[in-house]
Amino acid sequence: MSQQIPKIQKIVAVLWPSFLTAALATIVFFTAFDPVLLGELAGYGEISRLGGYTIGFFLFWLLTAGTCALTCYFQQSCDKSGPPA
Repeated sequence: MSQQIPKIQKIVAVLWPSFLTAALATIVFFTAFDPVLLGELAGYGEISRLGGYTIGFFLFWLLTAGTCALTCYFQQSCDKSGPPA
């Protein structure tokens, strides 16, 4: 019989690697693109560089957290005991 992984450990297993990946993606992305120019091209008006970096980081974190969560979800066993719900 396998042990259950605590819920907090599952959450950290998703958020920590996605945080690191988002940090790296932010560095690489904004090395090539200026957030002020991207904000103007997107029609958001004037945005500070720090604001652009912050928005970009959280978007990258959301994207990578979603992919990490999907990976964890698809690692679950399909073999369930009992009748289907």
